[in-house]
Amino acid sequence: MSSPERNAPQHSTLELWPIGNCQVSGLIDQRGALVWGCVPRVDGDPAFCALMRGQDGQDAGTWRFELENQVSVRQHYLRNTPILVTRLEDVSGGAVDIYDFCPRFNRSGRTYRPVAYARVVRPVTGSPRIRTVLTPMSGYGSQLAQITHGSNHIRYLVERNTLRLTTDAPVGYVLDERYFRVERALHFFLGPDEPFGGNVEHELDNMLQLTGDYWRLWVRSLATPLDWQDAVIRAAITLKLCQHEETGAIVAALTTSIPEAPHSQRNWDYRYCWIRDAYYTVQALNHLGALDVLEKYLSYLRNIVDDAEGGAIQPLYAVSGAREIIEWEAKDLPGYRGMGPVRVGNAAYYQVQNDCYGQIVLPSIQAFTDQRLLRIANMDDFASLEEVGEMAWKTHDQPDAGLWELRTRTAVHTYSSVMNWAACDRLANAAEHLGLTGRAKLWRERANTVRQHIDDSAWCKVEGHEAGGHYAASFGGSELDASLLQMVELRYVKAEDPKFQATLKAVQKALRRGEHMLRYANEDDFGLPETAFNICTFWLIEALHRSGDDDEARRLFEAMLGHRTRSGLLSEDMDFETGELWGNFPQTYSLVGIINCAGQLSRSWRDWR
Repeated sequence: MSSPERNAPQHSTLELWPIGNCQVSGLIDQRGALVWGCVPRVDGDPAFCALMRGQDGQDAGTWRFELENQVSVRQHYLRNTPILVTRLEDVSGGAVDIYDFCPRFNRSGRTYRPVAYARVVRPVTGSPRIRTVLTPMSGYGSQLAQITHGSNHIRYLVERNTLRLTTDAPVGYVLDERYFRVERALHFFLGPDEPFGGNVEHELDNMLQLTGDYWRLWVRSLATPLDWQDAVIRAAITLKLCQHEETGAIVAALTTSIPEAPHSQRNWDYRYCWIRDAYYTVQALNHLGALDVLEKYLSYLRNIVDDAEGGAIQPLYAVSGAREIIEWEAKDLPGYRGMGPVRVGNAAYYQVQNDCYGQIVLPSIQAFTDQRLLRIANMDDFASLEEVGEMAWKTHDQPDAGLWELRTRTAVHTYSSVMNWAACDRLANAAEHLGLTGRAKLWRERANTVRQHIDDSAWCKVEGHEAGGHYAASFGGSELDASLLQMVELRYVKAEDPKFQATLKAVQKALRRGEHMLRYANEDDFGLPETAFNICTFWLIEALHRSGDDDEARRLFEAMLGHRTRSGLLSEDMDFETGELWGNFPQTYSLVGIINCAGQLSRSWRDWR
């Protein structure tokens, strides 16, 4: 995988390679530069913010290595890890390999995952000369970090999070950004502002080995499908990187403000835990048996429920569990390709989105029956979930902003009501398992009542249409959205039900654009949608498979895999005409789609063994 010569014009793209350790994360671009990385956690100040600095200022907010007379760059991950190897080659054939990773391994009975980026440069051939450009910023791009240094370290003052670079490379060369010959391996550890214990060469080589071992063992535990294993494994690793392990929160993406479409102003900060997105993430990883992510997230949910006032749940929370996420604009960052604004925080936290109640109940129910879990849910947990269920019951026919988070209008959204039905239905199941006959009867009756309301209010009768009409996106409406395809996944209807088949046909007619799906086609707060929403395409693939059309489902799935970046990932949105990726990256929704569709469409291991 080669890049253009270094003097060619550069602009930001989503050809990015995530690294991380579930505490801190970073995105490496196709030049091998760290262009996005926040400290001390995913929703912190982006010390590395070149991705959001537009077309200019490429040398600010970045960390890159560059060969003198460099002509090519090739990149790949070490197998089954998020450790990135970037090979730089010069015009004379000289080359170095750069190993990028965030340390993660078990040490002294604990998981070692510091706020740190590690880079190891190893000479490969010839006599390459290299320079280092390391320019972290502070205050959301408002200024370069101030610098102090010693004989083998440099300190960068990033707001309240001073970073210390410890290296065995000549510090003067690093400070001056001067080319020098690479005659031995060079080691760089940018981490906490504290003395580095031990020999940096020995320690980083050991960290690299132990980090690789950790990820390879984690991947070995996954129950992957037979087909598309590489795609599933890469998606699973990246989903795990989106979990803030300290609390168990799962962020929707690692970035903020990559626009959903060019110059659209649809720029949002996704570095927070949406109850909805996290539900889909743990559901997908649960299919692979990654119970560590589920268990940590359930702990996060229990704390969210404990802190809820009267059982009311917000759509999203900070990774710390904080409820208030004030939205503002970082004026010093021009934005991705200059397409600002760069937003920090997300005002959707104060919206009413009633589907979140179902998305708390559904993953929590597993904890009552899954004997593999370290902690089995108890009666106290059921009592807490019932408070959430009460809110699902009370709001099932009430207007909300919906899963698409409309900012200026509300309706009784069918998807939200179906999720509320699912909450009541699954609580009935849990009560039966616990032997609570009276509670099971109550929740089953409520589920049946919600179902009746949905069937009475969300069914849109259309003259001459197959089955007499279709389900609509909202009660009393006729419009369609792609979330209606989830009715089968949530077990509200069976795929062969004529009502669902009529809805599937209507949704495709209204929202399908070639091999892609819109989430909806009507105007919203920003006008008409301009790009496809990737998870909706995967929902269509699932619906086609469940309806027996595996040939078309496989064709669309292979097409979606062909749109992935070189790192094997997807963002939130896609131009349905050019295939260019837009929206925040990497998007958990989209990676969930890869895992779920691969699992459903793959041949069975029985066919191979």
